Amino acid sequence: MSDNYMMEREEIHSKVMRAGRRTYFFDVRATKAGDYYLTITESKKFTNDDGSFHYKKHKIYLYKEDFSEFKDSLDEMISFIIDEKGEEVISDRHQSDYKKEEEEDQKNAKDKQDKKIKEDKDTETKRLESIDKIQEDFKNKKQ
Repeated sequence: MSDNYMMEREEIHSKVMRAGRRTYFFDVRATKAGDYYLTITESKKFTNDDGSFHYKKHKIYLYKEDFSEFKDSLDEMISFIIDEKGEEVISDRHQSDYKKEEEEDQKNAKDKQDKKIKEDKDTETKRLESIDKIQEDFKNKKQ
């Protein structure tokens, strides 16, 4: 890999913020010219049907020339939300009886896995019954 590529990818300073099944990464990186910029990455965990998992990532690149306007816009949007709806979280997701999507995903994956195990056992049982019947027919033919 080139030195320029390595310089672009180098993390100068990082901070991680966990929020449920989402994680936010704030990374200061260096440009080719040696200046700094910010990447903000949202990483969200998803569970596959087989119980394994994967992450979906979304990334924002923020350069110094945009910091002031970005910060002003972010502050304005946050203030608007707080002014309109207050600071209390009113999402169903935050109700005491709400099951997290990840828990539901894991339960669905386990249910699917259990169903597959049962189907495999049923198939094996039928196979053994067929073998028993063939053996019995063979014995009857010998007699």
